[in-house]
This record gives sequence, structure tokens and C-alpha cells, in this order.
Amino acid sequence: MTEMTREEAKEAVLAVLFAMGKPVEREKLAYALEITPEETDALLAEMTKEQDARESGLRIIRLEDRYQLCTREKYYDTLIRVATQPSKPVLTDVMLEVLSVIAYRQPVTRAEIERIRGVKSDYTVNRLVEYRLVEEAGRLDAPGRPILFRTTEEFLREFGLSSAMELPEISEEAMQEARLTVLKETGYDGQLSIGDYLNENSEAEESEAAEETEAAEETGAEAEESLIMTEQEED
Repeated sequence: MTEMTREEAKEAVLAVLFAMGKPVEREKLAYALEITPEETDALLAEMTKEQDARESGLRIIRLEDRYQLCTREKYYDTLIRVATQPSKPVLTDVMLEVLSVIAYRQPVTRAEIERIRGVKSDYTVNRLVEYRLVEEAGRLDAPGRPILFRTTEEFLREFGLSSAMELPEISEEAMQEARLTVLKETGYDGQLSIGDYLNENSEAEESEAAEETEAAEETGAEAEESLIMTEQEED
């Protein structure tokens, strides 16, 4: 540190992150503090450790090469007593499967997702984009220039990750075994090839995913409306 002490630098970081209210690139923080990006990482890591030690109501999270100031999960119940409960995305088993494919293969095209799963995934991918867990990542340099998809910062926040590199390792064999287990649970008896079975059930799966999501969202909306009415009655 040159112009300010280490403690002053920590307070400056908090001020910047609070004022911005969104993830801030470490290069911008480094520029503001007049230190290197590596020194910035070390400073933020030290701050995070201190916040965790005293269970501060605020905590700094890392999202790839960005940092954001957030409230600690421990105080969520207290927070929603004065703020409307935010609606969270409802993820069905189908959505989690598609999200996993994107997370481990990103950037990936819709066609590649469907090749891996063996079923159409248009509806599910679109829902994940709406939930801001997945986003477009340019286009593949191939005929038709298909859209590429990748996970987002919201995905990292939702699953408590600092980077996609923190995803647990999984082998191709393990993925195939997991897929086969899911298929058996849905009624696959081995009489048809996996491809034929999936083709027969693709439309039903997409329809069921849509119905599950809509039902869950209606339940969430009713709960949120009930909370708002309760707050109004208390006022």
C-alpha cells in the first residue's frame, strides 16, 4: 500500500462495492486502490476471511474475476421481514440436467445439448435464459452460425461458486451412468435403444417440464402475494 493503509484500503473496497451494488471487476478495484490485481485478490481474500470469522451481516463473494458485496444467508429471514421476498427460479429435474450439460460443456450450442441428452431442449434452455442462469455467448463459426450458451454470474451466485472451475469433476462414464439411472426411473426397460426411447418421450418430457415450472411459479406468486397482503394488513 502506498497512499493508504491496509485498513483504509479495506474500507475503500467496501465503499466501492456498496455504492456499485453489482459485481465489480478486480482490475477496476486495483485501479481505484492503486495496487496490482494480485494484491487486490489477496486483500479481498483477507477481508472475506475476517467477515466469515465474525459472521458479519455483509460478505464479499467472488464471481470469476469480479467481486460483489452481499448479505449473509444467516440473516435472510430477518431481511425479508422488511423487504419483499424475492422470487427464486424453480428448477425442475429436467432444467437441472440441461443446466449441468451447459455448465460442463460451455460454451455449447443447443444442438450439442440435444445430442448429449437425446431429446429436444428448446423450452428448457429458454427458461434457463429467462432465469438468468444461462446466457448467449456469441455464435459458433460453423454453417448456420448456431448460438452458443454459457452459465452466468447469477448461476455462480445461486450455486455458491466463485468460478465454473469449482464445479466438481465428473467423468464421461459417470455422466452416462447417471443418465441411464434417470432413464430407468422414468420407465426405460432396455427393450428399445436409448435413442428411440428418448425420441418417443421427448415431447412429453418438455411438456411436463413446462407444466411443473408453471405450477411452481403460480405457487411462488401466491406465496409472494400472501406476504404482501400480510405486510399491508400489519401497516
